[in-house]
Amino acid sequence: METVQVTTDIWLLPFPVGQVYVVRQPGGYALVDSGPAGSEAAILTALRQLGARPHDLREIVLTHSHHDHSGSAAALAAATGARVLAGADDAPAIRGTAPPTPPVLEPWERPLYDAVVPTVPHAPPARVDRELADGDELDWGARARILHVPGHTPGSIALHLPSAGVLFTGDTIAHAQGRPMPGVFNTDRARTVDAYHRLAALDTETVCFGHGEPIASAAGEALRAAAI
Repeated sequence: METVQVTTDIWLLPFPVGQVYVVRQPGGYALVDSGPAGSEAAILTALRQLGARPHDLREIVLTHSHHDHSGSAAALAAATGARVLAGADDAPAIRGTAPPTPPVLEPWERPLYDAVVPTVPHAPPARVDRELADGDELDWGARARILHVPGHTPGSIALHLPSAGVLFTGDTIAHAQGRPMPGVFNTDRARTVDAYHRLAALDTETVCFGHGEPIASAAGEALRAAAI
């Protein structure tokens, strides 16, 4: 698997559908999302290539419950002992105790949905050790602030590292055809657009998307320029 270095302490692991970010922090590593089910071996291999042992993975932060983001969380948690964190409103779907909220598809999204979603393996239920809310903070050496950005799913979250100027958007924003755009397959597209504007207003240099290549410089300006 190709591992793409985004910043000094962030790496992108792309999968055919979905992607994972590895974040180095003092004394260990964290993941943002876990990829589709069956990705755990590739992720552990990538961590070893970075010099990490399985128990060095401390946290797995899931931006939302969709299978291409939460699929390997259970296997990775079992293999490493890492804690799993997710937005409170998506935690029941990740645990398998409640069905996920289905998307409300725009007509133009239907062909893409029918082509992509059946190819993604079903995510096994995973424990969620901490339910996250808007304004929560993670100690990643530098402060990582949680933003609750419902719209793509009810419990979608983004992570903002203000001191590093880094933003992880999950699927609230995608990078496609050379420009940022609101994500697709949303439970509420209007709320997703509102969330896009909230994230675009942040002071960010680097933005890491749930789908599409990261923008490594002047990313906040690019988000604002593409806002709808």
